[in-house]
Amino acid sequence: MMPNSKLTTNPIDASELSFDDFKTIVINDYKIAVESRQASLLGRKEVLTGKAKFGIFGDGKELPQIAMAKAFKNGDWRSGYYRDQTFAFAAGICTIKEFFAQLYANPSVEADPASAGRQMNCHFATRSLNEDGSWKDLTDIKNSSSDIAPTGGQMARLVGLAYASKLYRQNPELEYLKNFSVNGNEVAFGTIGNASTSEGVFFEAINAAGVLQIPMAMSVWDDAYGISVPAKYQTTKEDISEILKGFQRDEKVEGYEIYKVRGWDYPALCETYQRAIDVCRSEHVPVLIHVTEVTQPQGHSTSGSHERYKDKDRLEWEKEYDCILQMRKWMLESAIISEEEILELENTAKKFVRETQKEAWNEFLASIKAEKDLVVTAINNVANGDPALIKIASVLVSTPDAQRREVISSARKALRLSISQPSAARNELLDWYNDQAGLNEDRYHSKLFTDGAESPMLVNELKPAYNELSKMVDGRELLNACFDANFARDQRLVAFGEDLGAIGDVNQGFAGLQAKYGELRITDTGIREMTIIGQGIGLALRGLRPIAEIQYLDYLLYALNILSDDLASLSYRTKAGQKAPVIIRTRGHRLEGVWHSGSPIGMILGSLRGLHICVPRNMTQAAGMYNTLFRSDEPALLIECLNGYRLKEKLPENVGEYTVPLGKAEVIREGSDLTVVSYGSTLRIVEEAAEELAQLGISIEIVDPQTLLPFDTDQLCAQSLARTNKLLVVDEDVPGGGTAFLLQQILEVQNGYYHLDGQPRTLSAKAHRPPYGSDGDYFSKPSVDDVIEVVYAMMNESNPGKYPAIY
Repeated sequence: MMPNSKLTTNPIDASELSFDDFKTIVINDYKIAVESRQASLLGRKEVLTGKAKFGIFGDGKELPQIAMAKAFKNGDWRSGYYRDQTFAFAAGICTIKEFFAQLYANPSVEADPASAGRQMNCHFATRSLNEDGSWKDLTDIKNSSSDIAPTGGQMARLVGLAYASKLYRQNPELEYLKNFSVNGNEVAFGTIGNASTSEGVFFEAINAAGVLQIPMAMSVWDDAYGISVPAKYQTTKEDISEILKGFQRDEKVEGYEIYKVRGWDYPALCETYQRAIDVCRSEHVPVLIHVTEVTQPQGHSTSGSHERYKDKDRLEWEKEYDCILQMRKWMLESAIISEEEILELENTAKKFVRETQKEAWNEFLASIKAEKDLVVTAINNVANGDPALIKIASVLVSTPDAQRREVISSARKALRLSISQPSAARNELLDWYNDQAGLNEDRYHSKLFTDGAESPMLVNELKPAYNELSKMVDGRELLNACFDANFARDQRLVAFGEDLGAIGDVNQGFAGLQAKYGELRITDTGIREMTIIGQGIGLALRGLRPIAEIQYLDYLLYALNILSDDLASLSYRTKAGQKAPVIIRTRGHRLEGVWHSGSPIGMILGSLRGLHICVPRNMTQAAGMYNTLFRSDEPALLIECLNGYRLKEKLPENVGEYTVPLGKAEVIREGSDLTVVSYGSTLRIVEEAAEELAQLGISIEIVDPQTLLPFDTDQLCAQSLARTNKLLVVDEDVPGGGTAFLLQQILEVQNGYYHLDGQPRTLSAKAHRPPYGSDGDYFSKPSVDDVIEVVYAMMNESNPGKYPAIY
């Protein structure tokens, strides 16, 4: 059954415009729509002819995106998905030339400001940062947070972007941050396809925004399909706004304003977006705009055709109700433009897009062509009649539109084949290749972290200070004092999470601080890990300094998609165009049972490159790491030891000021026989074992890396191995988890294998989660007995006469 096309059309409100002004606006909107459609059609051809690897486009959604762009103002933010190209063109956050540069993966920030060629096409971002990592004036530009491909993933950060406006509006202490907000009047615009509204993160974000009452404008582009899967398999009642009616606000309860409008109805779209965004901006409430009867003329992507799964009637309806065709008919019927004028406009638009595409392609190839010509000449010079080398050069010459990989691969192959033919020509080729390696490092591998003027690696180390009056306090009290001092120092700091506010977190690190600093700065949230992280990302993108609390490390799994896909890759995928210095605070390691004793370090190290991973052994070190992170601008995960909150530590008199540098390992016990590397809670186990080992005549040296990313930048582990020649790595992750990373860093990166005189060993937890109870902990995770016996066995292996076998 086709959508009902007999509904009345609301006329556009032109009461304040002359007819000529009105015509000019409408004709320009049509021009943008036609240019965008041509970019989609031509983009698909470029993929199918092999110039680009993959294409996904926004065809069919041109009119609603133009209507949305009309309401998008300087200072506003977008968190959308990969079909928003017309909005990007209309809002001025991307040009058609930049669109094609991204399609071709041009690795130049100038050519593709959104990602420097690191993201596939239609992934938009504006550059929030200057080259030194400092902030631009974000109130003076239209802002787009960097898109990610995982559908629905944009929803989590959208909550934070809108929540920032609430904080800027309601907290007068933030008024000094003039470059980030104008009294909190900014709206956060979100977009999503109807199929992705089935994802949990969508519902989590919608609920969170309703609870928080924030200026979030959510648009759903509804074409009734998710690739080949129709809405009847996706959505209850086949209608997302119908099932969200319970969120509709009224005079008694807060909630959403919900609007519904057809995607081909230009006047109604313009009126709906103006009304919806006015409500969102002025009343600071979330709105949902459900845009129905949207088409997708080219199907989902260049990977397939929608003719495979849409029947004839649907395809015919989509042709008739293509939004550009419908706007064209309306303009002609309304005497806004003549047939001759609209044909001229369309032809001009097609020509402009084609010329722009060629320009983008030629600019992309220009630098590569220069490299290609140089390499061909260099290889021929090296060849000196060698047919194999001559063939490499000739193949490269005959490769039309060769890309950088063909050029570099040819140079590498020539260098390999000429290894036994040293010459000045070969040296020139080798020098060129080495120079290119540095350039390609920057093009393809740089900026995993912002590495700007506020990098945590540039924070000066300040030792904790004590005096004769320094008290011994619980670890939780030390943390509390650290947070208190920093919240008093920096008004940008906010913290939120489950049970964080009223009770001061489950372990009392924030006890009493909500009463002191208010609910806007220290806030309880619902059980919603994905949007807790997203809330942090959005706030950090807008200049605040959020601490997003995940109650237990085990629960990080519920937010891993947002952490990995979005936060960890943000600096890299924008080539340091955006930053989000979120601190994720959590607690883990030893406790009791399957669900509260997690140490999934291998999972974290594998999925969160782009975050600093801090694993302090006690709360003194944790506080020093927080002090470092609060004074810098890169994201981090800090894992507090669950069993350390009530252990006594000496309270530094500079508790809010001393810093622990990231990447700096510490030798916490010197020894001569064997090096043990460990972190977090197992360090206390190792320290206890060291006492009994000493009684057995074994001296172990204990190294605490303190942070896993970065890891031991001074290479203390290798230095220790040079003294002891034996290595044991201990942690609480599963076998081959975190210990595998530690071995790779010590033996491979630090060349520690040079110093070994025996097999390196690992001691980890069992392959399963620990069962409940003290016995479960003892038999599942490394114990003092385990450490003693593994160390002793290693000594027995090297000197069985001195250390006879225990068993």
